[in-house]
Amino acid sequence: DIQEWKECPDYVSAGENSCYFNSSYTSVWTPYCIKLTSNGGIVDHKCFSVEDIVQPDPPVGLNWTLLNISLTEIHADILVKWEPPPNTDVKMGWIILEYELHYKELNETQWKMMDPLLVTSVPMYSLRLDKEYEVRVRTRQRNTEKYGKFSEVLLITFPQMNPSACEEDFQFPWFLIIIFGILGLTVTLFLLVFSKQQ
Repeated sequence: DIQEWKECPDYVSAGENSCYFNSSYTSVWTPYCIKLTSNGGIVDHKCFSVEDIVQPDPPVGLNWTLLNISLTEIHADILVKWEPPPNTDVKMGWIILEYELHYKELNETQWKMMDPLLVTSVPMYSLRLDKEYEVRVRTRQRNTEKYGKFSEVLLITFPQMNPSACEEDFQFPWFLIIIFGILGLTVTLFLLVFSKQQ
């Protein structure tokens, strides 16, 4: 059924060239259409549902757990976890959220981004133990375009390990040299004993 067009209730609150209408003017699961007019003619027209344009609050409670430290004590694997925004009803299934995790080394300026996730935890592999990292997460409703604001930044600092371990990316595997040396010496002695018996 066709309803008559209503004037924007507030041209001030959202700033210049805007129209603001709060929750008293809208309902979830109801489609709305807006039009922009100038001198009596329609300039632009758009239809939407509230649930398609509302951006969720940021995830909360970011934390991390150490999963593994490499044998060389240079890299670590961690698990980053968070909770959905408290005011979003994901348990009842009314809304499905997609999460996007960004991370970087502490002194870097460029954030790296992981693929979108439908879960509230993700492993991060091969982080250097001698570096500090920052992690943040944001969310959007699945099948919508715009993400909400980022969570608070989580700082990841690893406990200090053997300082010499992180000085080089590669430590020479002395134990392999010793094993192969003993094996080579054993084969040589075996060949000497065998050749003397003949």
